Amino acid sequence: MIRLTFLLRRRPGMSLQEFQSYWLETHGPLVAGEARHLKMLRYVQVHTLDEPVNQGPWGTRGQMEPPYDGVAEAWWESRGDLVAAVESAEGQAAGAKLVEDERRFIDLANSPLWLNYEYPQVNPAPEDIVAGPRSSIVKLYFPLRHLPGQSLDEAQLYWRTQHGPLIRSQASAMRALRYIQVHRFEDEIEAGLRAARGTTVEPYTGHAELWFDRNETGSPSPERREAAKRAEEDERKFIDFGRSTMWFAKEHVFVDRR
Repeated sequence: MIRLTFLLRRRPGMSLQEFQSYWLETHGPLVAGEARHLKMLRYVQVHTLDEPVNQGPWGTRGQMEPPYDGVAEAWWESRGDLVAAVESAEGQAAGAKLVEDERRFIDLANSPLWLNYEYPQVNPAPEDIVAGPRSSIVKLYFPLRHLPGQSLDEAQLYWRTQHGPLIRSQASAMRALRYIQVHRFEDEIEAGLRAARGTTVEPYTGHAELWFDRNETGSPSPERREAAKRAEEDERKFIDFGRSTMWFAKEHVFVDRR
């Protein structure tokens, strides 16, 4: 299974509410209607919460990049399915229709996208934890860029084999319900998707996703504070905080054919 991550910034002059309303009520149903033509397995909108906590700073990480207004996420069973969709007449027509509508509310030049593989770290079965709009669960979205001097492969290897086990070992203290690493991989399809949208912002190394229940995140215990400290200290070994960002969000599931 492969996944598309599409970080969204709204068009100048739109409020966050206007942007998210159009995305949810108009664009979302449009994507869902074209999902089979695009061979899409799953489509989720991740809406950034309009809350002061999302403006940072984020502990000892300092001031990071501003949060995006949301994320469009799409999954395919395989790269072959995505290629077939991109190359088919139906898929190309559907893709052109979606890009045309995206221009009405998305600042496409400043909205990076890339393809990923998932590496679940804390993943209870069944995989049905969702930060729904009426749920007490929230999703922490953490797009990250690696440090200068590291290659993409070096940073992702450390993230997957060293940082991942650290977070797994203290997930209970952190009150994390689920933790997924989503690693970018370089692919020619990405270039075509970016060109169609005139994207200028460079993609990220990947992103981390953590789900929390707000009913369980009151005053942090000493164990939770210590776990957070260890996580931040280890992040410094591979994350460039000044070129990374994070925020809390809610999820809206439009398509799920898994």
